[in-house]
Amino acid sequence: MSGNKTHKAVKEIGKPAAVPQETAYVLQLFVAGLMPLSLRAIESVKKICEEHLKGRYELEVIDLYQQPHLARGQQIIAVPTLIRKLPLPSRRIIGDMSKTERVLAGLDLQRIE
Repeated sequence: MSGNKTHKAVKEIGKPAAVPQETAYVLQLFVAGLMPLSLRAIESVKKICEEHLKGRYELEVIDLYQQPHLARGQQIIAVPTLIRKLPLPSRRIIGDMSKTERVLAGLDLQRIE
């Protein structure tokens, strides 16, 4: 998001899963403008997705300054908020996305060392 302001949600799609039985993740990240906390959350979530879900995720970044009506529809009470829409059940992570272990736990992912 290097200075590139957008008026619509930014959608990033990982490559399709190489093996059909791999679980695909559909994620939405709600942020408030291009503030430092929002930019850090976007960077952190992208990094986590690339390291742990490479090729099997879809990430939609939604700026609530540009689309405030989406906050009500998704019942967003704080930002940043990451919602795992798929796989079910959906899960929410609110707050600092730079704590990798916390985000992995929230997404119900096991860290593979």
